[in-house]
Amino acid sequence: IGLSKEHEGVVDLVENRALTFGGAKGEEMVVSPVPPEMEELVRQKRMEMLEKLADVDEEIAEYYLNEEVPPVPVLKAAVRRQTIALTFCPVFMGAAFKNKGVHP
Repeated sequence: IGLSKEHEGVVDLVENRALTFGGAKGEEMVVSPVPPEMEELVRQKRMEMLEKLADVDEEIAEYYLNEEVPPVPVLKAAVRRQTIALTFCPVFMGAAFKNKGVHP
């Protein structure tokens, strides 16, 4: 959420939420809904993530083909399963400057 000096936080695509960080060193994490101006982009990126995961995980593929959204615990289990199998590589983003996005 924001770039360079305006960087305030990150969006968690798995749990579909925003994480913003305050305080001098980003120690105050606030969980909130995705900002309205980012909802469409987040929806697109989340669907892209689900599509990529569906390519390598049968359980997620069933949800995807049925045009259903998998529950968060199912999604987390699939990410873990396919990461261990070396067929999926989750990417986390944050900024070392003021520790924004490095907590979760």
